[in-house]
Amino acid sequence: MTDFLTNQVTAPGTADGHGTGDDAAARTANRRATGRTTEEGPAARTTGDGARARTTRRPFDFDAARRLRTLTGVDEELLARVRYERSKYTALGGVVLGTSVIAAFSMWNFATEALGRVSLVALVPTVIWMLFVLNLDRWLVTPQPNARRRVGPLLTRLLIALMLGAVIAEPLVLRIFQTAVEEHVADERTDALDQLRTNLVRCNPVPSTAQTATPEGCDRTYVLSFGKTPGERAEELTALRSDAAALQKRVDRDTTRLEAIDSEVRDECRRLIRIAATGLYQRTSECLRLRDKAQDYRTTHRTDENEKRLAGMNSRISKIEAEQTASRGDFLKARADGIERRLDQERAKQKEIGVLERMRALDQLATGNPVLFVGIWLVRLLFVVLDVLPVLVKYLSGESAYDRMLTSASNSAVKIHDEEIRLAERRAMANLEIAQDTIEQEVRRHRAESEAAFREHTAAMNIRVRQAVNALEDEIRRSSTV
Repeated sequence: MTDFLTNQVTAPGTADGHGTGDDAAARTANRRATGRTTEEGPAARTTGDGARARTTRRPFDFDAARRLRTLTGVDEELLARVRYERSKYTALGGVVLGTSVIAAFSMWNFATEALGRVSLVALVPTVIWMLFVLNLDRWLVTPQPNARRRVGPLLTRLLIALMLGAVIAEPLVLRIFQTAVEEHVADERTDALDQLRTNLVRCNPVPSTAQTATPEGCDRTYVLSFGKTPGERAEELTALRSDAAALQKRVDRDTTRLEAIDSEVRDECRRLIRIAATGLYQRTSECLRLRDKAQDYRTTHRTDENEKRLAGMNSRISKIEAEQTASRGDFLKARADGIERRLDQERAKQKEIGVLERMRALDQLATGNPVLFVGIWLVRLLFVVLDVLPVLVKYLSGESAYDRMLTSASNSAVKIHDEEIRLAERRAMANLEIAQDTIEQEVRRHRAESEAAFREHTAAMNIRVRQAVNALEDEIRRSSTV
């Protein structure tokens, strides 16, 4: 362990570990020792002086165990120091891979159920979901330094794993109980169609009048529209039948009375009387009177006209009844066609069984059936535990030697980083102080040069003034001499 920490501080190629600040980052990046591993077959053999080793591999050599350990986020160089823990992390990588495969199978079932068929399009979300779960589980089980000191992240990871397991488990549960769920949904759809047919027949009865009241409980959903209905001439037929019945009574009464009069006429007219003057027989005056009475009754009560009128009314009634019978048949046919159209529309909505419909059907199956309820939840818990298994295996196995080494390496790296930051800070402050001193020296130098130049300029001006004064005095003397 001392060699490991020493190698983190001492850069390769230096004897005492000291160096310039510019090389600090390079030394820190090379702070871990490498192991020399010679690959002979599937397993790796570690040789070397312990702290430093070099790993050599044959070209195109595929190490399955190393690939599985990659899924756990471990550092192979650090893990080489505790070789006996490789098997544990290899197994943990297999668990992570298995969980992602289960998640891929779950997403495949979900996608195919959502699409309603098996399609290559379902591979897109399946692969994406598998990679996402694989990467998420890898993050959940990646060893973290000082993990036992942080309970919050551990609980957060467990909560995420539980939620992810619940999401993955549901499509698999639906897949296991697929047959029962589909049968239940098919029965529900058949019952719904039968109920719809019953409501459509009840809410669209054969109308007996032009305005038929809508049955109770029928709304626009169940009421169909028709062009012509048998009830349009029902009132006319009812009125015509009533008039024909009244006229029939009248005709029957007049016919009965007229038959009675005719009977009297026949009885009276059978008797003949002999005229004494001529000796001939002739009917009696009473016979003639009764005949006039019968004729007058026919004329007064218009029996012939009423009989013709009654015959016309009966003919019209028969015609309307025939039309009503045909209209009723057309109405029944139109109603049957309308009901079938509505049923076809309802069937069109029931093309494929959706995921939510499957979940609702599964819940209905479990309700009232304790055995099925327990079985469904056992299957759900099984898949949830399988999905949470990587986190459980990681954190229930306790702190390993690798975790302790990782914690030590991390703490050491933090300390080294802090010292490097402080060293860089001190170097930066020193550079700033040197730069500040240089600037101050430049200022003083420029100030001295400026003062010297000012003094030289002042002296030169004084000399010129004196020269001018002397020249003026000489000129004045010459002028006064002259």
